[in-house]
Amino acid sequence: MLIKQARAGRPLIALAMMALPACPAVAQQAVVSAKPPATEPPIVTDDEFDARLPTPSSDQEGAEALPSIESYLDAQMPQSEPIADLPPATEPPVEAELAQPLPPLDSISVPAQSAAQESPQQKTPTIRYSVVIDGLKPIGLEDDFRESSALIDGDGRAETAAMVQARAKEDEALAVRLLHSKGYYDATALASLEQAGDGGALKVVLSVTPGNRYRLGAITVKAGPTIPPNLIRDSLPLNSGDFIIADKVEGAEANVALVLPEHGYAFTKVNERDILLDPATMTGDYTLPVDTGPRGSFRAITTTGEKQVFKIDHIEVIARFKPGELYDSRKVDDLRKALVATGLFSSIAVDPVRTGEPGPDGTEYVDLKVEQEAGPSRRLAGEVGYGTDQGIRAEGSWTLRNFFPPEGALILGVIAGTQEQGVSGTFRRSNAGKRDRTFQAGINANHQKYDSYEAFTLGLSASMSRLSTPIFLKRWTYSYGAELLLSNEKTTIDETTGESNRLTYFIAALPAQIGYDRSDDLLNPTRGVRATLRVSPEASLQGNVTPYVRSTFDLSGYYPVSPDIVLAARTRIGSIVGAERDDIAPSRRVYAGGGGSVRGFGYQELGPKDVNNDPVGGRSVNEFAIEGRYRFGNYGIVAFVDAGQVYEGSTPKFSNIRYGAGIGGRFYTNFGPFRADVAMPINRQPGESKFTIYIGIGQAF
Repeated sequence: MLIKQARAGRPLIALAMMALPACPAVAQQAVVSAKPPATEPPIVTDDEFDARLPTPSSDQEGAEALPSIESYLDAQMPQSEPIADLPPATEPPVEAELAQPLPPLDSISVPAQSAAQESPQQKTPTIRYSVVIDGLKPIGLEDDFRESSALIDGDGRAETAAMVQARAKEDEALAVRLLHSKGYYDATALASLEQAGDGGALKVVLSVTPGNRYRLGAITVKAGPTIPPNLIRDSLPLNSGDFIIADKVEGAEANVALVLPEHGYAFTKVNERDILLDPATMTGDYTLPVDTGPRGSFRAITTTGEKQVFKIDHIEVIARFKPGELYDSRKVDDLRKALVATGLFSSIAVDPVRTGEPGPDGTEYVDLKVEQEAGPSRRLAGEVGYGTDQGIRAEGSWTLRNFFPPEGALILGVIAGTQEQGVSGTFRRSNAGKRDRTFQAGINANHQKYDSYEAFTLGLSASMSRLSTPIFLKRWTYSYGAELLLSNEKTTIDETTGESNRLTYFIAALPAQIGYDRSDDLLNPTRGVRATLRVSPEASLQGNVTPYVRSTFDLSGYYPVSPDIVLAARTRIGSIVGAERDDIAPSRRVYAGGGGSVRGFGYQELGPKDVNNDPVGGRSVNEFAIEGRYRFGNYGIVAFVDAGQVYEGSTPKFSNIRYGAGIGGRFYTNFGPFRADVAMPINRQPGESKFTIYIGIGQAF
């Protein structure tokens, strides 16, 4: 920061970063040192000296040698009077304190280290000191000072007294810098050292005098014309009369550097500010020079890199702007984030480049240069979960990224668990012809064995979707597709006797989903709402063709009570219409209970049961949950109550609701919270779980 300070009767003084008060002592010293030394008359004049020198003849041999300079000067110098003849000198009066004899050195106790020691291995004693800060607390700067103080950081210990003094000098400068940053440009700070008794601990007293606090006076922006005309001043949130606070001034200037590129000025440069302080009015006139550069429009995308991932045509698919549009840095940042989100780059950069060629509406065309380097082409991933009801479930995948350019991936997956095993192969193309659109097709073979059913399933699926990711949380999402399933399932055919049988179902489905998300995070939301509607028209062939429609609606909300406490709630309503329950494959019926449903109960434990107390599923469901989430640092505690029930009919009855309650712990990481919940059923019935444990990644909802 360039600060200029005006004082009465003196010229302006330009100072860098801070304004220093004038120092009369320094000025006086400069005047004194500028005087020439007094001239004394010479002992012998030059003419007399030359006249007395002998003149030897150049052709005379064996001439007498010249006397030495010392002997000559001794002969010519006038003799001084004997000292004995001088009048006796008169001694000036001596002050009483100065007349006292000096005390012996060993009688002075100085907390410094002795240079000589009896043994080289002997450790020198540690200097201990305390710190007293006077003057910063009333203006709210003591905490900031303590965070950066050299004395405080030393924890009251030093090897030598000189080290304590050096730290005190550092803290003097620190205090002045802090005060200047808050507008106290006349501030002073002085550190003094006091010793408690002979050889006692040191006490460092830092005395601070803030002085007057300066406010902004006139605010001037020096820049060329912009569109709109007041763009720079409107984006500079400073007002005359505001205190000159460094953070606020720098933030306002950063806002100018941010806003102008959003309005076409890609090459804006905010230059060094100038503040002229006036002690008489305690104000500072502020001037900000800004070089806006030309107003630009998008033109072309170019790309460089030794190992390029995308060609220009695919980058243009991802970009959200068209040639000729007004340059907007937000769209450039969006393109950069979208390229990073693909996960295919080891490094990526997107920068504007001047072309000097005229564009529409008086603008200049701007090209974007994309520098790209390919990252690893393969990825191995996995996740592990555990529940007392489902046991262990581990899932792994091996991805050949960009196997079918651009962004065509081949994913091979495997599931190994106590109650589920399977393998799958998936082809997925991201940004398929359009930004954020994903096409996916896959084949899978699964085996599931639960108390409610056992199924061997072979499936084919294809879908088109637009879904949220941890980097891009989208407000509206959707998916639609088709499924073909061949499933051999063991199911209960008589609830009264528990008789079961194996049946083979051929199922065709057209699932679709639409979602609305105003939450702030995909895995750890703290505010906002989410809503999702799923509808899947299906037909089941098992003897006869049975058409039906499965639908589910989910709604959740998040409210921050304080920065550390969040209240979260959710509800779910589901229904199957168009077919009787026994005509629907057990794997396609409605169930409730478990970690993602009603905690406190086993997986799929709620609802109608057969004579063996095994669930048989239903055609409708309702669920409710409320959580209180408390976070402290990277850890958290959750208390929750869940409720729900499954019904045989297609319409939820909202009766015979079962409740579960519990607590959980959270460990927050960069990719989401690690979750561990323990829950128990309320009014537990015979055969139900006594308690359940759930471990996974992400919040329960």
